[in-house]
Amino acid sequence: MAYSRRKFISFLGKASIGAAIVPPFLISCGNTSTPAETKALSNDELKKLKSFVLEALPASDKDDLLLTKGLDYHTIIKWGDKISNEDTFGFNNDFTCFIPLDKNNPKDGLLWVNHEYINSLYIAGFNYRDYENPLEHITLEQVDKEMYNVGGSIVRIKEENGKWKVIENDPYNRRITGKTPIQLNWDHPIKGKTSAIGTLANCSGGITPWNTFLTCEENYDGFYGETEYDENNIASKIPSNYYGWENFYDYPPEHYGWVVEINPQDGTAQKHIALGRFAHECCTLYELEDKRVVAYTGDDSNNEHLYKFISSKPGSLKIGTLYVADTINGKWLALDWENQPLLKKKFKDQTEVLIRAREAAKILGATPLNRPEDIEIDPITGNIFVSLTNNKSKNDFHGSILKIEETNGAFDALTFKASTYKAGGEENGFSCPDNLAFDQSGNLWITSDMSGSWMNKEDKPYMPFKNNSLFVIPRYGKDAGKVIRVASAPRDAELTGPWFSPDGKTLFLSVQHPGEQTTDINNPTSKWPFDEDNIPKPAVVAITGDLIEKMNKLNQIEG
Repeated sequence: MAYSRRKFISFLGKASIGAAIVPPFLISCGNTSTPAETKALSNDELKKLKSFVLEALPASDKDDLLLTKGLDYHTIIKWGDKISNEDTFGFNNDFTCFIPLDKNNPKDGLLWVNHEYINSLYIAGFNYRDYENPLEHITLEQVDKEMYNVGGSIVRIKEENGKWKVIENDPYNRRITGKTPIQLNWDHPIKGKTSAIGTLANCSGGITPWNTFLTCEENYDGFYGETEYDENNIASKIPSNYYGWENFYDYPPEHYGWVVEINPQDGTAQKHIALGRFAHECCTLYELEDKRVVAYTGDDSNNEHLYKFISSKPGSLKIGTLYVADTINGKWLALDWENQPLLKKKFKDQTEVLIRAREAAKILGATPLNRPEDIEIDPITGNIFVSLTNNKSKNDFHGSILKIEETNGAFDALTFKASTYKAGGEENGFSCPDNLAFDQSGNLWITSDMSGSWMNKEDKPYMPFKNNSLFVIPRYGKDAGKVIRVASAPRDAELTGPWFSPDGKTLFLSVQHPGEQTTDINNPTSKWPFDEDNIPKPAVVAITGDLIEKMNKLNQIEG
């Protein structure tokens, strides 16, 4: 089901905090621009555009954020920066998204940023490498600092004279942390509670048609552990092996691992139980003509699954059915306790099915995948692209991008065709695809997620790629279909959360965990962003330049 450029643009809503929007394709994590019609180019302009050459940036292990010719960046906000008299910007920023306050002004709005996890060496001065059993030595005060620095931030930003700046102390500025009370959007209590304390492991996310933010809880089991069940369905608590917050706070693991919705108007939040519990990387929404919502989300772990929620009520992320993908046979399998005898045999009700979605998916025969991460909808074809980052246990070191073609182009279809769009590796010039974003012309932007402990190691398969990078696959022009590196991250860092401003001229991007391999805080492996503290700091940057504008006009060569 192909969509013309004109139809594509007519679908894009004019997003703003104060108005409802109906953008069928770009309500998603990373799909970001809400462009206006492009002005027709003169013959001379078209001629210059046809001669445009996109210069690839060579792989680099340099400790800096490097950009190819035609791009520049400036830092908007970094860890520890004040956003109000009470709050500071959290750690390890990941997903970003932006909604303008006024649909007629794309240069003033609210930026949401996830804070996925913490490095206690920087946050609390606690070096776990100093102890054989580090969780026996961390203090309550240190854990409280960790809890504050996860979750997310809302900051009002404005572009002035070509630079995006935070409006400090703006009434919208606020933090959502590991201690924020959050409602559970479900009719039955979860572990005896109707609300949870905090959100954590916030990886990627999305936005809703009603202009709220979605943030996704991914590797939740590192904080409060997990509940596991044996072959006799008897539960046992598996303690966390990383942060050990359960040693100080008795919060059940079942309160984490959900998609969380944040209302930017007042900071209220809710966890959507109907979307299932697992290591959510993102949540990408599509609004149907009848206002029902389809939500795609992946479980970022080896041999886990791809899911789709279809609401049966307009504007609901609660009333509907959760499905899991059988990519071999091209079927969406309903995780529906009432109508699946195999699920009735194992679980006591639908609530338990959703809490134990991973087990339910495997019982129904869902296809194990190689770490499904970000999911985006191609604005030109309507196909769904899924990053399969890697699976070292299956010797898939470089990952791939999976393409899902829903039957007849219907997003609520229950059958589909799955194929590989691009495979990672030296031949295609990229490895470990993570976040995806389509710009206003349908060019695909990709970030990579190579493990810091494996990067730049002679005995590892990632050596040719050096640092993590940002790539683009042009849709038009001489380089159409090629994977081209346009940015290289600082040492140990990962580039995450690409999101375009409404006018398509700025790419918001997170620089996450620079210097993560540091063992001695006085001798960090990275010093980016090179501020007065001389230590690495996660930050959000704005990337601008004529390269982005030219990329957004390339469609006019063929369109």
